[in-house]
Order: sequence, then C-alpha cells, then structure tokens
Amino acid sequence: MPATPARRYGVVGTGARAQLYISALAGEFADVAELMAWCEPNPARMDHADRLLASVRPSATPPARYSPDDLERMIAERRLAAVVITSPDHTHADLAVRALLAGADVVLEKPLSTSVAGCRAIVAAVEQTGRSLVLTFNYRYAPRNAALKEVLASGEIGDITSVHFEWTLDTAHGADYFRRWHRDKDRSAGLAVHKASHHFDLVNWWLGEAPEWVFASGGLRFYGADNARARGLGERPERGTVDPPSTDPFALDLRTDPVLRSLYWEAERHDGYLRDRDVFGPGITIEDNVSALVGYGSGAVLSYSLNAHSPCEGYRVAVNGTGGRAELAVVERAAVLPGPDGRIVLDASAGSDGAGARLTVQRHWERARAVPIPGGAGGHGGADALLLAEVFRGAAADPLGRQAGYRDGLASVAVGLAANMSMRTGTPVRIAELGLPLAR
Repeated sequence: MPATPARRYGVVGTGARAQLYISALAGEFADVAELMAWCEPNPARMDHADRLLASVRPSATPPARYSPDDLERMIAERRLAAVVITSPDHTHADLAVRALLAGADVVLEKPLSTSVAGCRAIVAAVEQTGRSLVLTFNYRYAPRNAALKEVLASGEIGDITSVHFEWTLDTAHGADYFRRWHRDKDRSAGLAVHKASHHFDLVNWWLGEAPEWVFASGGLRFYGADNARARGLGERPERGTVDPPSTDPFALDLRTDPVLRSLYWEAERHDGYLRDRDVFGPGITIEDNVSALVGYGSGAVLSYSLNAHSPCEGYRVAVNGTGGRAELAVVERAAVLPGPDGRIVLDASAGSDGAGARLTVQRHWERARAVPIPGGAGGHGGADALLLAEVFRGAAADPLGRQAGYRDGLASVAVGLAANMSMRTGTPVRIAELGLPLAR
C-alpha cells in the first residue's frame, strides 16, 4: 500500500514554548508531519526557529514566513492541515478561531483562552467547522498521574469525597512568571489560569467530572515592588541583563544562556519585549499565592493551593474516598541554593536534583501499599514524549482518556476564570454563571 502522505503543519508563535514542537516535527515525526511555515511577528525568533530546525534536520528546507495578520493566507498558500499555536495566552482565542475558520485543525498550548468571551468564540468555531482542536495537557501523560488515575478508576478507595492538591513553584521557575509577559494579568489571566489550568484539568480528569462552583483567595505576597519595599530591598534595576552583571539570585541575564540570548536578547530590538524584568519591580498584576475550593456535582470538593516562591518544586495530592485514601507526592526539583557567583543553582547534594514520585494507597483497616510508577524518559516525567506521539501519530488505545479536547480545556480554564472572579468579589462563583457549555 502507498505510504500515507505527511500532514502539513505551521507553527504559530516561535518563542520558548514552540521549541518542543519544532524539534518533534523535524525529528521523530518527520515521516508523518511536514513543517511548512512559521507565523510570528518577530524575525529574530523565526531566525532562531530556522536554526533549531536545521540542527535537528540539516536537510530541511526553511519554512515560509508569515505574520499573524496573514494567518489565513498562510493556511491557504501552504495547504496546511493543522497549525500548532504556542503564542502568548491572550492571543489563543483569536488565532485558534481564525485557523479553524480557515480550514485547519488546531493543536493548542494551554490554556484554551484567557477570557470567557474567548472560550465561547472557540467553542462556536469548533462547532461551526467540525474541525479538531486538541489541548496539549501533557501532565495527563505523566506515568505518575496516570497511575493515580488507574487507582481512582478501579474503585479501590470507593467514592471520592475530597481532594487536597498543593503545588509549589520554586524561586527559579516560579520567579520566571514575574519576569515575563505572564506578570500582566490582562495577557495571562494570572497563574490561576495560566499555570493552574494544568492542575484543574488533572483533577477534572481524575474525577471524571466537570466542576460546578469555585471560592478562591489570592494575592501578590512575595514578588512585586510593594513587597520589595516592605522587606527593605532598596533600589533595583528594571531588568536582569545589566553591566556589571548582577549577583542577585533573582536576576536573569539573557546573555548567559544561548537560547535565551537568541530568542529574546537579540530579538528585543524588533518589538521591545523585555524577557528579564525585575521580579520585585512595579507593574506586576498577577498573584503569587492562590487558594481555591472547587465543588463537583458528586459532592466531592477540591482544596487547592499554589505557591510561586517555594525553595523546592513539586506537588502533593491526597484523595479521600469512602473506602480509603490515595496519596501522590512528587518532587520535580529539590531545594536550590545560590552558587559561587550568587546565581541560583540546583543543590548538588540532593542527587539527580532530588526528583522523584511516590504513590501510596491505604484502604480502611488495611496496611498502606506502595503503587509502582512506571518510568518515563524526557520532559514532565515522561509525559511530553507520549503526548507528542498522540498529537502527531494519532491516539492509540487510550483507556484512561488522556487526549484532551476543547471541552476539557474549557472545563479547566473555567475554574481559573471563576477563581479570578471570586478573588475580585470575595464571593463564591457558580461556573454556570460564566455561560460556558461544560456538559460532556
């Protein structure tokens, strides 16, 4: 039989998020996917994408270049079957809707959108066109999270009554959200949407339910100018790339990392975007601490917390049921310490950066047992490789229902949007009030 022709793809947004997909399209999946075009407003970032493509596949022809204003023309001229959208969050709805209406399927980085209006527009475009929109919720594919899903689905701990979920971001990763465009809530909708949409999706998936109400609280309690003044940090430079180089552990010098230098330091002359803003500077409008209660139709309640200034990074999930309890503890990165020059480095004494995961189950009146977690190589605990295979080769047998569609993205972002509303008003929010069609 003749080989199936490769699907033709374009990548919309060629910043840091796109690197995973470019490498995948040019490498492991080049037999089923053909990378035809970049859609990006900054020429220096397209230059970087060309270099990355050539490093993975030296024989590849550089993709054609388009601006976001020419998205529809790109899809038509290059006869694209699909586009991968990895642009900033506030652009997702506009770009996804336009791509769908222009006749392309969409692979979309989370979150679905940063607004209720954007979510509604995407739903309308999917239903009008009948085209596919896949959300790349890679955490569903992590073996540790799949192992917990299997425990819950087996009924071993009975009907679920409550979930406690704590996520900590360390002062290397967490601080980064306060340097970049994410610090502006109008562009990211805050960590309750940008970051926590991963976490809310996991809980929705683990429970197999859509959320019904949210009551949330949060604030900017560590980063930002007011907190810097309260702790007497004194005058600070606007950005981390300064001369002489800063020894501040929170300073990010774009010149010291070849990828950051290429993507941002050498690109800022084209658009003025500063990737290395001071985390204790003015203009930060997002929260660094978020807590939320989320209710489900079954009566189960999630208690959730996110902290973006922890000395270590990872998460803990405890699920209580009528028959027992399951606990998942994950260390993604151990404590970090300042290096000899004052910059943050991993604590070498932790060994393999302290990462690891443990899943235990204890039924009533029984001994706790450890649940084996399969190993996984690559990013996000082995999740990225599995996700990419499903995105570009198609879903294999999937008894856990890991591939996420637009309604899964809708359910996760609805929790974050409701949490933002609750933080503004100080009152609980029923998700039905948002007018989003969450029914499955």
